[in-house]
Amino acid sequence: MAKMDNSEDINVRRDCVPSCLSIYLNEDLDTLVKEYVDIECREAEADVAGTTMGIYTVRAESDDPDGPGGRFADVGVVLEGVEVLHNLQSINHACMMLYRLIYALNLSYPKSLKNTFEVYQKILMDLESSKLSPKVQALKLKLLR
Repeated sequence: MAKMDNSEDINVRRDCVPSCLSIYLNEDLDTLVKEYVDIECREAEADVAGTTMGIYTVRAESDDPDGPGGRFADVGVVLEGVEVLHNLQSINHACMMLYRLIYALNLSYPKSLKNTFEVYQKILMDLESSKLSPKVQALKLKLLR
């Protein structure tokens, strides 16, 4: 949230949306998005190989995460330990691409982020929007006010 307050860049603000959504829904986005510094290459490769479903970000060692650039050297999507997408534009873009892959491959949502992906499906994409969990229903009502 502090990144959003300190930056006028719309892309930084958009990258904060998945984090804010997970916080609102009491879910841990850290289970989905893993951030690495460029020098942690071996550690990152080992983590990616053990990841069932997730997003990784790589920040150049010299970059200031709160600086005006604040961008990533690489953002990618991992499924079943395999990097399926890389060099994506942002965390937000990676979240949407992961949602699309889950939908296209008919995968189950991660249990730790069930409500987050339900918001993507039922509020943002308006698919099966008549059946909402209580948390997602409450969010939808607040958004409609």
